[in-house]
Amino acid sequence: MNPKFQPILFAFFMSFLMSFIMSAVITVINLGFPDGFILIWFKAWLYAFVIAFPAIMFVAPLVRKIVSKLIAQPQ
Repeated sequence: MNPKFQPILFAFFMSFLMSFIMSAVITVINLGFPDGFILIWFKAWLYAFVIAFPAIMFVAPLVRKIVSKLIAQPQ
């Protein structure tokens, strides 16, 4: 695959995995394991992913700039 797609693929997989994990954790914290847990979790994950993907696309360049200012560049 063409390297120009790296930022999009990174954002996709990062948002997919983080929203998957965090929606499960938050669902368990708030509800425990009720009947229909998987469906509740899936719905929460879907909403989270829809927000997370564009958020990462928007925020990632800003985070890269912040990190580059904090990390010493080799001389």
